[in-house]
Order: sequence, then structure tokens, then C-alpha cells
Amino acid sequence: MPSIVALIPARSGSKGVPHKNIKPLGGHALIEWSIAACKAASSISRIIASTDSADYAQVFLGMGAEVPFLRPAEIAGDRSTDFDFIRHALDWLLQNDVEPDFLVHIRPTTPFRDPAIIDLAVAEFINHSQATSLRSVHPMPESAYKTFEIALGGQLKCVASESTELDAANNPRQQFPSTYIANGYVDVLSTRFIRNKHLIHGNHVLPFITPMILEVDTYDDFSMLEWQLQNCPELGTRLFN
Repeated sequence: MPSIVALIPARSGSKGVPHKNIKPLGGHALIEWSIAACKAASSISRIIASTDSADYAQVFLGMGAEVPFLRPAEIAGDRSTDFDFIRHALDWLLQNDVEPDFLVHIRPTTPFRDPAIIDLAVAEFINHSQATSLRSVHPMPESAYKTFEIALGGQLKCVASESTELDAANNPRQQFPSTYIANGYVDVLSTRFIRNKHLIHGNHVLPFITPMILEVDTYDDFSMLEWQLQNCPELGTRLFN
């Protein structure tokens, strides 16, 4: 069986919502929802949290995640990339432990997950030999082709176009291609590909379509998630008995 490690990034320097990763949601810290989903997923053998905070590390250990290292400050800032913390984790595992065959990138800002969907994503990627990675997406309510940018002259223009003629954008949505947005539900990455290409996703990314889900960036998002939880308590009971 391939070795599969869930990697959860949780730096301490969130600006929009300070200490977002440990802010309570439905009686549990935000990151605890991701840890619980990984613990319930049968495909995942280890859960590692990548954080720059020793205080966070102690909290995450109590939730069932491993925190074998702290992320250096230089790759824990606002401009740090996913590649930075993923490479750091793989380098540490290579030097001190054993590199996994696959990483499951789990963002704590997408808390409401079904562990069975994580397992399905892992199986789909492993069974798709040509894919360089798998990324979860959900359909956009409105096609991106119906959205706009602001031209240099200050007027609206069609997105990714120089056309300021907007009447065609009023056509029914069925006349436009469907477009999708990455949602952080579950991404599956190949260690071999990352090492060989120095990239995370590559040019043959397998789309994994999930139910529409809300990501947390603002206090209003937390309020919306609390509302969802009140109306769909099974979101919590499937993870926290």
C-alpha cells in the first residue's frame, strides 16, 4: 500500500481573522474539523500540521495531529507559497523520517468535509496514472465568462478580453462554458512529481468535483458556517460523536 500523509498548513499570522486556525466553530477549533476528517479517512496513515507557532503545535498535538517540526518564519508569511511549506515538510521527512508516496493537502479554512470524499479523491488520483495531481473544485454559480474587469479607460470589459462590448455577457448562462473554482476540500499530490519537477500541481491536474462549500476568510464567513451548522447538524456529528 502506498504511504499517504495528510499535510495541514496552519501558520499563526492570519490578518483577516487573527488566530483564525484556532478560532472556535461549533465548539471546536477551526483546524480541529480538518484533523477530525483526516482521522476518519481510511486512506490517510499520518496527519502532520505545518505551523510556525510552538503554542499552536501543543494545541494540534492534543487534537491528534503530529507536529514533528516548526515551519521557519521566512516561509510562514503572507507572501509564502504552498510550494514553500510543502517542500519544507518533504525535506524534513526525507532527512528525519520517511517521505510518503503521496500528500493530501488539507486546508483548515475548508472545515466541512466528508471523510469518505477524501478517500474517494485519493483513490481516483492513485488510479489515474497520467495525472500530475488532483485538485478539488466546485462549479461556479455563474460562468466566469460572464464576469468583468475594469479597462484602463475606467469602463467595464469582458474578463480576459479587451472587449468593452458587454451585451453578449447578458446571454443565458447555458450559452457559456461551465467554469469551476478551487475550494480547498482535498488536493492530492505526488511526492515523486514534486521532487522531479519542483512543482505542486503540474500540467495534468485531475479535477475532483465536490459539493459547493464555503471557505473561511472573514468573520462573516464564520457566521455563515455557524448558520450552516445549525441547519445541518450532521456536518458535525459525522466527525464529532
